[in-house]
Amino acid sequence: MVRAATPDAAESTPPVTADTPFVAADDNFHASPDGNPYWAETTWWSFNVPERKLGGWLHATFYTNQGFVIWRVYVWDPRGPHREQLRYFRMEEKVPVTDPAPDLRDITIPGGGFSVRMLKPLRDYQIEFADPASDFAISLHFAGVHDPRRYTPGEPPFMDHTHLDQLGHVTGELRLDGELIPIDCYSIRDRSWAPRGEPRPPSTKPVAPADPPQSRVLHPGGPPWREIERERGRGRIQYIFGHAGPDTGFLAFVRVADGDADGWSPLNHGWLLRDGRFERLDKATSVMKNYRDPLTGLSSHMQVRLVDLSGRTMDAEGYTVSHICERADSGSTALMRWDFDGQIGWGEDQDIWHPKHFTRMREALQAVR
Repeated sequence: MVRAATPDAAESTPPVTADTPFVAADDNFHASPDGNPYWAETTWWSFNVPERKLGGWLHATFYTNQGFVIWRVYVWDPRGPHREQLRYFRMEEKVPVTDPAPDLRDITIPGGGFSVRMLKPLRDYQIEFADPASDFAISLHFAGVHDPRRYTPGEPPFMDHTHLDQLGHVTGELRLDGELIPIDCYSIRDRSWAPRGEPRPPSTKPVAPADPPQSRVLHPGGPPWREIERERGRGRIQYIFGHAGPDTGFLAFVRVADGDADGWSPLNHGWLLRDGRFERLDKATSVMKNYRDPLTGLSSHMQVRLVDLSGRTMDAEGYTVSHICERADSGSTALMRWDFDGQIGWGEDQDIWHPKHFTRMREALQAVR
């Protein structure tokens, strides 16, 4: 069993809100309040190389009460989104964590995983990974542009999660097929800690006929594929961001199921960054409209209208330049090129689906009669 080195610093007498600051101890593991075996702690680092239309991830999920970690490292470009087409993909599942007191501020993930070393609490980190057999290596320095931002618990999609997002200046070097590629971009890291993947208890209610899909749609109408896309209760998650540097950009979570028949979906968490000032989004007026490739069903083009709580606005238009599909028919993560405020920004669209739901949407998108 992995023992958390510190208590959850977010636990305090005052209620936790979006304005509650994180503290230095939040760089480390957090104790599960009830010993839940599905208690999970994540660490995620992203980067991109716009000139190569290349994106990359390093991600780990620690199931601390079960004593194992699942980790992945991958790099993708326009060669193709599937595992056999990616520039690099490695994933290790249920790797035992034998250290009785691991420290997430200075850790090398077991099983050949990446390392994370905190240089300055909540701000600066060094991330390293090497796979000599594949002639592959990454060395990243993440310098936070701002303090990590929190979201009020109990609001979708963070019902039980403590979650942070942070924009950083990411510099370093990628060794890919023997070539050394410099990295110099602005991208996001995030962390969360909460139960994850816990099976639902069996229902005691009598089995009833399944509701027709249309009854799951809050606002019926519009193209059938869009109506399928916004069915409620399907576990859809969409997370978008783009930044042109330390002073301009945005990040948002999309509430697709609350979208209207014209395809505009509200944004319920995130920020607008302009002139170096972050401000939370106005959830009542910020929206996104997505367009999909009729051959693959994957996101291809996106319009975003952002309004923050101080009334500032930004219109952003984005195009996907490369995708990764970690699992078949479950959507993709796309590297996005954004236009906003006369600038070009880079970021991602994380468009996550249940496979059966995605397949239905794609079939409707491809219908010829």
